[in-house]
Amino acid sequence: MINYFLPILAVLIGFLIVLIIRPKQQHYFKLFLAFSGAFLLSLTIFELLPDVFEHSDGKHNGIFIMLGISLQIFLEFFSRGAEHGHVHTHSNNKIFPWLLFTSLSIHSFLEGFPVNHHDSLIFAIVIHKTAIAIILSSFLLESKMSKKKIAFFLILFSLMTPLGSYASDIIPMDNIRQHEISAIVVGIFLHISTTILFETSEGHQFNIKKLLVIIAGLFTAYLI
Repeated sequence: MINYFLPILAVLIGFLIVLIIRPKQQHYFKLFLAFSGAFLLSLTIFELLPDVFEHSDGKHNGIFIMLGISLQIFLEFFSRGAEHGHVHTHSNNKIFPWLLFTSLSIHSFLEGFPVNHHDSLIFAIVIHKTAIAIILSSFLLESKMSKKKIAFFLILFSLMTPLGSYASDIIPMDNIRQHEISAIVVGIFLHISTTILFETSEGHQFNIKKLLVIIAGLFTAYLI
């Protein structure tokens, strides 16, 4: 049950952070993004990747990992990179951003599939989703959309990952299909996490704070 509740709580926390604290220091947010990227990448490598390659043909699942990477690249044409720290849309737009919502929903729905089979993965998703919720909440609150539309967006977005977890429980799937979907999620996570780590660099210069945050993310994932 906690695997269904935590992703919803993560979106609520992200919204409350923006609503109450209204963070202005982009530097600290980039460090949080770097931590979330390192944490997500590490848990993907420690948890998902070995499981995917252990139970079936490596080349076969490698195709699905590449499919996940390609799918995420395709989705980002519509989300404009919100999954890794950007929302490139006009803040004065009153129209509901259906393309952004659909792209993020597909991403969130798929990431929910392996959660019930990898308990520690929920922590990576919670941290990642909190970061996305901060980005989305900042954008939505600065836009001219009505509060009803904002609430509709965030509530449905928060439900997508639990819906993916629920679908993985009720849809009959053999181990091969389960690992194929997990491989797709691995590809999605690999693309998102590495993009976060590259994009949080300031002009690709050495940053000791970012390095320490990345090490902290890796070490925390290892302990879990």
